[in-house]
Amino acid sequence: MGIEYRTSRGRRVLLLSAALLGCMTAVGPTRAASLTVEESNRGLVSGYQVAAGDKLRITVFDEPTLTGDYEIGDDGAVAFPLIDPVEASGLTTSELANTISDELSKGGYVLVPRVAIEVTEHRPFYILGEVAKPGEYPYSGELTLNQAVAKAGGFTARANKRVIKLQRQSSSASTRIRLDGTPLKIAPGDTIIVQEAFF
Repeated sequence: MGIEYRTSRGRRVLLLSAALLGCMTAVGPTRAASLTVEESNRGLVSGYQVAAGDKLRITVFDEPTLTGDYEIGDDGAVAFPLIDPVEASGLTTSELANTISDELSKGGYVLVPRVAIEVTEHRPFYILGEVAKPGEYPYSGELTLNQAVAKAGGFTARANKRVIKLQRQSSSASTRIRLDGTPLKIAPGDTIIVQEAFF
């Protein structure tokens, strides 16, 4: 079952909870692809790609009226003065800076625009299922599964600590990750589903 990200933040946890219920009632865990922690970590795209929910500081040198704080909307675009909204989702900060620079130049608004972008606040991650406080949490720094679980108050007594389900924001399906003691990297926008262990 896919999870719809293009919605208001207030409704996301409700939609994710509904998706979790679907996962719990699905026939058997073999429906999801299965990866090792190493394979999952290796699958992360090198170079951070921005997406809906990220907050940015966009600096246009020598143009103080254009420099400011912006947020990528639920549609994956960033609204910037003088130009049409720029599709940002999936771009690195340098790629987005180049796109904005090109648009400003094409419109004749800035003769030689120099643009720099930094992420001031990453989009959140989600953790659902058998943790003390499931929900949405802010992402900061380099996050591992253990740190994410700690933010959510730890595992419940019923939690399956050997396998979890992980859905990247860029994917429409979750993947089973077999935990082996290697730190599992969590990315902004990820949804972690901790299921109940069956003994």
